Amino acid sequence: MRGLIAGGVYIPRFRLSSDELETAWGTSHAAGVDQKAVPAADEDTLTMAVAATERALESTSVDRAAIDTVAAATTTPPLEEGDFVSRLVRMLDLPANVASTTATHHTAAGAEALSRALDADGTALVIAADCPEGDLADSDHPFGAGAAAFVIGDDPAVAIDDVAWHSNETPGIRFRERGQRDTESLGITTYERDAIREAVTSAATSLPVDLETATAAAVHQPNASLPYRITGDLPLSPDAVSAGTIVDQIGDAGAATVPIGLLSALDEADDDDLTVGAFFGGGSATAVACDGSLSVPGVERIDDTEPISYSTYLRERGYVVDGDVSGGGANVSLPNWQQSLDQRYRLVAGSCPECGGVTFPPKGACQECHARVEFDEVDASRTGTIRAMTVIGQGGAPPEFAQLQQQDGAYTAAIVAFETEGGSVTLPAQLTDVDPEAMAVGDTVRATIRRIYTQEGVTRYGVKFTPINDGER
Repeated sequence: MRGLIAGGVYIPRFRLSSDELETAWGTSHAAGVDQKAVPAADEDTLTMAVAATERALESTSVDRAAIDTVAAATTTPPLEEGDFVSRLVRMLDLPANVASTTATHHTAAGAEALSRALDADGTALVIAADCPEGDLADSDHPFGAGAAAFVIGDDPAVAIDDVAWHSNETPGIRFRERGQRDTESLGITTYERDAIREAVTSAATSLPVDLETATAAAVHQPNASLPYRITGDLPLSPDAVSAGTIVDQIGDAGAATVPIGLLSALDEADDDDLTVGAFFGGGSATAVACDGSLSVPGVERIDDTEPISYSTYLRERGYVVDGDVSGGGANVSLPNWQQSLDQRYRLVAGSCPECGGVTFPPKGACQECHARVEFDEVDASRTGTIRAMTVIGQGGAPPEFAQLQQQDGAYTAAIVAFETEGGSVTLPAQLTDVDPEAMAVGDTVRATIRRIYTQEGVTRYGVKFTPINDGER
């Protein structure tokens, strides 16, 4: 029997209320959505995927070196063409020979990734992350963001009894033309609802379980009313559907919505409960039956939010900035950047074999004894202490950070000290997810991977630091 060993959820802290949307546009096309999660200027599907997976892996004893398969799902990868999983593998320090796949193009992509992991041998990771976009006056209103990660293996806490499928051509239901970023729909309400209902009903009733006994069901939820309508032909109680509905709190997070709802339901379940997940994407539907419960880090922080105005939303998502970058005082060539990824992602330092001193980055001479040596790699702590800091105000950013400043406002640059086996080292880095005026020298921070800047069409990612909340140490 295979199933879930661990899970993790990540939701951006910003929330835009539907009241703000209605004030801006005179109406809100987001039925039942009270608020939606908004990624910060330095977040995207890749950084959210890393954050969710880190939470999942930290909650289990599974060795990263033992992971055999990585299956990712997103409809909005950072690049329209470009490998998504290889960056995840490097950022998460997974084996380079791990089997990988990326499912995309539709909102049931998470089910594809989950099925691939269940069919694989050994330990697997499933990661669904998304932040869809649409026309600002209409289809964009319910779109949120978030990520969910599953660790799949044998002897699980939550057994996945079976997976069932249904496929039928239903054109015009949520599509995106080539070269466009806006998600569209024909908007034929009855046609769309009936097509989704038929597909979900067919897949769910093919499961070899008694659906009447299900205590929770996470089903396709582009808004908060559709889950109840499309399950009308299924023997699922309204309470069960409600238990897996998360769209009212985070918005429609595309391929990640049902996975997040499923993990949220499993976090509330008892050990002998049946939980059903029903994914839909365009014309295909997939249903899974889960037995058991799971403590899921990140679920408890869904309500840990920061309300923002509609104008801030437009800036954070980059709708009202020019995005042009010229020059750049800190520009590093892509080959040189690639050679330092372990330091930029994982804070890998060098231990001197002569004196035991530590050097970061591990290049050149030892910073302690000045000997030219071949350093031994050591992983630094992911938490550190602010030694010095300054706030970079409007107009003060180097050109490569100008877009970040346009979107996110003033930001904090800090010198952060962190510990290794050989001693303390320091790193200049940006702080994120924090009011610049709220931090001080001596505060403890945690490393996270975020977007640094984009040049030559390629986004550079690396470590930034976030404040540590109470209970996180």
